[in-house]
Amino acid sequence: MTTTTNHFSDPRDQRYHQHLTLRGLVFENPIKGGANYDVCVEHNGILYVSGMVPRVQGIIAGTGRVGETQTLEGAQRAAEVCILRGLGIVQQQIGSLSLIEKILKVTAFTQSAADFTQQSEVADAASTLLYEIFAPHGQHTRTSVGVYQLPKNACVEIDMIVALKNTPS
Repeated sequence: MTTTTNHFSDPRDQRYHQHLTLRGLVFENPIKGGANYDVCVEHNGILYVSGMVPRVQGIIAGTGRVGETQTLEGAQRAAEVCILRGLGIVQQQIGSLSLIEKILKVTAFTQSAADFTQQSEVADAASTLLYEIFAPHGQHTRTSVGVYQLPKNACVEIDMIVALKNTPS
């Protein structure tokens, strides 16, 4: 279901772009992964979005172990970048965020110090952002996990599962 049409008049697309502008973010175009895998796969109306680190123009915008070299607030900002990057991939894949029926699941991995226990607060930033863009359709199930290390020393990595609206072919 790949399209190239962008419907930036849709409120969801507008809110997404407002959040990008507010944070001064410009992602590479196209957004792509770093190896031989798909960043987004559609199967039977479900989009599976690969884990996103907070990469902006090739630079990781949030590194280190949260609770040691990275703050909770820095990790929350990085989580927002991960979600916005993931939504950029979805928009790139389907053309418009208006085609999303529901955000189904988010998994947030936080590179954590041994005594850091606020992984859910890191993920809250991503969940809040999804709700701001999609309102009730942004409510989702979620798993928050503390891990020892993430790719490129990113402090956060987030993946998503998204349901698409049934649209005529």
